[in-house]
Amino acid sequence: MAIAALAIFAAMMLLDGAVRRHIQLGRTGDSGNRRTWRPDGSLEWWALTVTDLGWLLIGVGAPIADLAGLPPLVVLDQPVVRGLGVAIAVLGLLCGFGAQMSLGDSWRIGVDQTEHTGLVTTGAYRVVRNPIFAAFLVAFLGLALMVPNPVALAGIVITVIGIQVQVRLVEEPYLRRVHGAAYTDYASRVGRFLPRDRPPTARPSAPELTMWHAPATRHPENRWDTARFVSGQPLHTTPRTTRSQGGDPR
Repeated sequence: MAIAALAIFAAMMLLDGAVRRHIQLGRTGDSGNRRTWRPDGSLEWWALTVTDLGWLLIGVGAPIADLAGLPPLVVLDQPVVRGLGVAIAVLGLLCGFGAQMSLGDSWRIGVDQTEHTGLVTTGAYRVVRNPIFAAFLVAFLGLALMVPNPVALAGIVITVIGIQVQVRLVEEPYLRRVHGAAYTDYASRVGRFLPRDRPPTARPSAPELTMWHAPATRHPENRWDTARFVSGQPLHTTPRTTRSQGGDPR
């Protein structure tokens, strides 16, 4: 299983890295890479470096440790768990590539603070705001289940920390500054890594009162009277008092 994990990791780096860059270069003449490999001490550099460390621990370190004889975590050392890991890793790999393609010409690696790209809210971005990172987390979770040893577990923790810093402290402030209210509205409707339930439909604060008049009715005394209904409760007019010529009430 360790060899299979190494193969899937290599395929992931090839498909979601080299192939996607080649597609972007062919479409736009620009590889889309805005990341600097030179250490500059920026928050983004540290966030992506930490993320890379986590990925390498999961995709390379854990399989090699497994081949070297590092025992797996007993609770996860089950054939079913390892098989499930294969399916999850492949699913995450394919979903990650699909999410990258959803960005179209706006696809980038890293953030150029001076660049203004379009805000993409279609395709995978209708479901979550960060589908690429979400899919990669799924893929690396699958790889960790394939070789469930302490190295893989540490890699998962480090990867999550790096991605959270990159998204929350680097990318989201940039998007809010560039797109303003459009991104704020988008973020209020779509979850960061997980789908968000739609907000409930607004209901009126108080029930509306409906008023209508019932048809006029003929009384035995040959006088007309009308029953008025407010909110379904009848309110009858007070009967008139008629006196005889002698003054006695009839």
